[in-house]
Amino acid sequence: MSTSRPSAGRVAMVSEHASPLAELGGPDAGGQNVYVAQLAGRLARRGHDVVVYTRRDAPGLPERVVTDAGVKVVHVPAGPAAPIPKDELLPYMGEFGSWLGRQWAMEPPDVVHAHFWMSGLAAVAGARAAGVPVVQTYHALGTVKRRYQGSADTSPRERIAIEKAVGHECAAIIATCADEVAELVAMGLPRERLHVVPCGVDPEQFKPVAGARRTAAAPRRLVTVGRLVPRKGFDRAIRALADVPDAELLVAGGPEPALLGAEPEAERLWAVAEECGVADRVRLLGGVSPADMPRLMSGADLLLSVPRYEPFGIVPVEAMACCAPVLATAVGGQLDTVVHDVTGRLVPPDDGHDLGASVREMLGDPARLARYGGAGRRRVLAHYTWDRVADGVSRVYGAVSAVPALSGALR
Repeated sequence: MSTSRPSAGRVAMVSEHASPLAELGGPDAGGQNVYVAQLAGRLARRGHDVVVYTRRDAPGLPERVVTDAGVKVVHVPAGPAAPIPKDELLPYMGEFGSWLGRQWAMEPPDVVHAHFWMSGLAAVAGARAAGVPVVQTYHALGTVKRRYQGSADTSPRERIAIEKAVGHECAAIIATCADEVAELVAMGLPRERLHVVPCGVDPEQFKPVAGARRTAAAPRRLVTVGRLVPRKGFDRAIRALADVPDAELLVAGGPEPALLGAEPEAERLWAVAEECGVADRVRLLGGVSPADMPRLMSGADLLLSVPRYEPFGIVPVEAMACCAPVLATAVGGQLDTVVHDVTGRLVPPDDGHDLGASVREMLGDPARLARYGGAGRRRVLAHYTWDRVADGVSRVYGAVSAVPALSGALR
């Protein structure tokens, strides 16, 4: 019986605005960057030849960078070599797709995996002539953003139509949660092409940190984490603090602390804290490095993840990996990841819910919080490691192309 390892596949990932090399914390640098970097790294370590194509957004960037995991990152010349908000990148996707088409005509990959809707537009254009199958992950949907943001939605008006067109042309769609599947079906996309593979965390990085918890005499510590944008609901967490005496709230996200004064959302949150009389109990930490995040989460008596909407939401999963109990709004991927009354508590996302009362009730039962924390860690190990994500994505690749599903056991 042969024990030879299957041949590796050639995987092209397109991530037009979210480079796996980017520093996290900016307005357009978050969970998608982590997802692309981690998935690409896992696949490369399993023997696949992985190339990530992202837009050149600075003049001094090299054409190609190879990461420690062996992933090749190619900076595609499309538009000015300067930072551009992602909602303004659509005019350059034709140039991006044409460049990909020329590259793939000479050396086609086995499969293309596009991340975000504009990447999908460029990917299907580039792959069409070469006949290469495209797998699409949206990471966020225009229908959801428009529903919740209304006139504040800065997406191009063509977004939803393009998302539908990409979905019909690609070979498979990877949704990150059941809620996204329902949205995609409602958009008219074929159910048989939809596959659910969640996002993941590294449980060796995100794990309980010994000594992170403070003494019982210290104020109870609430922690909330995310990009510093209104939809994350940090203002709700601050307002809830007014009804939770003897507790402090740490908000992690945004630029480094020295630059928070120039951040409009930080100014708004400080104003909310002053209005609610809790400014002395709210700390805006600015960006916290990934290396320091496990200690922050491990030291939380309760992790609050209360966005008004959330495509997937990696923060609750990272917190559960650190054995932190979670209070989360019942939206998007949090409906899948947080098991109500097992790993934490799910609450309604509307402002009419008494969030402060829910926080007080949870903090009043330390034994239950400890049970939530332990159950959260076990759930992450069972469902949300990056190796499990790579297994699921590989199966989708194998269903539409010649890429072998190199399992974790073959690494």
